[in-house]
Amino acid sequence: MVNLESTLERKFWSDRPTFVTGGTGLVGASLVAKLLEAGADVVCLVRDWVPQSELVRSRTIERVKVVRGDVRDQETLERALGEYEIDTVIHLAAQTQVGIANRNPVSTFEANITGTWSLLEACRRSPMVKQTVLASSDKAYGAHDKLPYGEDAALQGRHPYDVTKSCADLIAQTYAHTYGMPLAITRCGNFYGGGDLNWNRIVPGTIRSVVRGQRPLIRSDGNYIRDYFYVEDGAAAYMLLARRLAEDPELRGQAFNFSNEIQVTVLQLVEKILDLMGSELELDIRNEASNEIRNQYLSAEKARRVLNWSPSFTLDEGLRRTVAWYTEFLGAKDSGSPARDSSAVSAS
Repeated sequence: MVNLESTLERKFWSDRPTFVTGGTGLVGASLVAKLLEAGADVVCLVRDWVPQSELVRSRTIERVKVVRGDVRDQETLERALGEYEIDTVIHLAAQTQVGIANRNPVSTFEANITGTWSLLEACRRSPMVKQTVLASSDKAYGAHDKLPYGEDAALQGRHPYDVTKSCADLIAQTYAHTYGMPLAITRCGNFYGGGDLNWNRIVPGTIRSVVRGQRPLIRSDGNYIRDYFYVEDGAAAYMLLARRLAEDPELRGQAFNFSNEIQVTVLQLVEKILDLMGSELELDIRNEASNEIRNQYLSAEKARRVLNWSPSFTLDEGLRRTVAWYTEFLGAKDSGSPARDSSAVSAS
């Protein structure tokens, strides 16, 4: 079965013009690498130049076509989709930080909501585009008493970041159901993995603290429950859904949860990291979190049943790989030597 799936994936993606937004982010860099491995012809929309991003450090960016621009710029998007004859679009670009959304809601609304309708309208007006996958989130569901979330749960975000994901998700459904756009939606939990340079997130922040001998910081009381999802599983899920959408028109407008289907508190996650790193550092628990949902986790039953999907990495294996990545990255950074193949790449 694995060999058949691999063959089908390679056949589907070989030379396929594919447009990725958010390629410099955590999931985007992993997705672009997997698309290239499968033979796709990848075009990335890049707004900010981030030399430390994995897309640049790994020199993967030298293997793709780059369109410089903002996801809110519909004219640029239409030009890119038309000139590069894009077949498949995977939309990941977003402002992903809850804290930033709380402090700067308008910029988050613009990136996550305006950016979504701008891209989808560009796709609607570009006849070459055959399928679009949009990254929503478990945050789109908002707070519910009944858990885990199923895809039929109401989208009822209340706080700034959650609202942007609810809105973007509903806008995507509008384009699928009103205009017949061949589009499907992913809803995943909290991504983690090597390459995330947002140090206020619990996984990279904890690992960096341990490497530097500092007490790991927990903003909440540590008992918030989250659904942690390894980045490579996320990238594979996007690719699978795009391929299945091309094969089965009935998937148009549908949303799919992707999850390891385990419930982990922040404290449990941090303790796993400390154990993997052989650390006995005392935690700095601030209990300062606000405007965040206390318990969130997903059911992936629909993805397992309809897409025959399953994750490739357990939480423990994903964390082992993640710790190894950051240990190497931070060690090389502190020593002033390049980590892996991290030669500078010119912005020109």
